[in-house]
Amino acid sequence: MPLALDAERVEQQLRQEDALLRGHFRLSSGLHSDTYVQCARFLCRPELAAPAAAALAGQIKAAGLQPDSVVGPAMGGVVIGYELARQLGVPGIFTERDADGQMTLRRGFTIEPGEKIIIAEDVVTTGKSTLEVAKVLRAMGAEVLAVASLIDRTGGNGGLDFPHFALLSVQAATFAPENCPLCAPAYQW
Repeated sequence: MPLALDAERVEQQLRQEDALLRGHFRLSSGLHSDTYVQCARFLCRPELAAPAAAALAGQIKAAGLQPDSVVGPAMGGVVIGYELARQLGVPGIFTERDADGQMTLRRGFTIEPGEKIIIAEDVVTTGKSTLEVAKVLRAMGAEVLAVASLIDRTGGNGGLDFPHFALLSVQAATFAPENCPLCAPAYQW
């Protein structure tokens, strides 16, 4: 019988796959952080992705939510979105950025007015991409029921106006390079 997938087990699996690292990292934003998350290292393993999505689907069902579709933003939401949609028995599609950097539906994907949607993410950090996806969906007349993510890094500050289901909450400190205590005493980057 498989082990229950609680937050402790998810964190253990993420660490084993080098998807959740602690140390000193320079992020793509230029900020420094004590934590780095790379869920693709976890999601490339179907034997890990499927139970994680099943656990998220269980949270959604327990809340009484019944989506018509799952939508994930490319790139991070594609794999978990597909697997979550499979677990919920609904279609799974994704948004992506157009040439102008605007989030949009492409590839012939459509949303019907009144369609109930779960947004799927690997990690929600600031909530920015999640809110961009919600804006696109709402402009098409859809109802956003919730976001479901493997990891919540918002610290409760995602600014979302819908529920957020997550398997693991991760606290990560970020610092401007010139104020990074992890670099002290000398800034070397």
